[in-house]
Amino acid sequence: MSTDSPEDLLRRFGLKPKHSWGQNFLGDEAALQRIVDAADLKKDEPVVELGPGLGHLTRVLLKTGAIVTAVERDRDMVRVLESMKLPGLTVVAGNAAETDFAKVAGVDQVAVVGNLPYHLSSSILFEVLDQSAHVTKAVFTLQLEVVQRLAAPPGGRENGILSILLGLRFQVEQVFKLPRGLFHPPPNVDSAVVRLTRLDTPRAEVKDEARFRKLVKAGFAHRRKTLLNSLKGDPIFKPLDLSGALERAGIDGGRRAETLSVTEFAALERAL
Repeated sequence: MSTDSPEDLLRRFGLKPKHSWGQNFLGDEAALQRIVDAADLKKDEPVVELGPGLGHLTRVLLKTGAIVTAVERDRDMVRVLESMKLPGLTVVAGNAAETDFAKVAGVDQVAVVGNLPYHLSSSILFEVLDQSAHVTKAVFTLQLEVVQRLAAPPGGRENGILSILLGLRFQVEQVFKLPRGLFHPPPNVDSAVVRLTRLDTPRAEVKDEARFRKLVKAGFAHRRKTLLNSLKGDPIFKPLDLSGALERAGIDGGRRAETLSVTEFAALERAL
């Protein structure tokens, strides 16, 4: 079965891709190997695969000797995976966007890998952020535009909320692109693989994690406005001495949020 294409497997089990679930299956062996190489898994390393689908990436993950827990919400795909009886694989029926990664793997520290449905990308990335104390690294296939935003340096229009929030605790890298033609059925956009590697210590000191998130979200809420005006429009920050905080942080309030680095946002949070 390891060489069966997505089309062959779907036909064998009498299934069709569920478009409403964002099912686009990657069966290209070279691309799958590059994804696994990006994860740099060691023998017996616990890894949670999100949305394994027909198991093409799963099999390559298992070849590394890693201990794989596959979380799949589609009961049809669960049936396919379980029928393969792959040694070292545990299949869990569940929603990847609502999964406690370390808990489902039964460990404290875990790697996370997956070719994610585009409509769940943000939800899962926020889960990685929320669970960063337990996620050593994550390698995901996402829409190319999303990966470019995540890995964007400050100063460009691509820079956004998740690039700042993830950048506080992870090294974020675009590893390589995946053309849409490699998938079955082909999506309407190209994809890319992003690697998140947890930093030994956060990139900057933050006094209050919840306030930092609210600050970043408020800063990007109105991209055309200056940072000062954008923050003034948020009920949480409106009554505060924003001009004084910006001055203490050494940040010009006339700048836009997209021009700020992770360390500058952290400095502003401390100044508040």
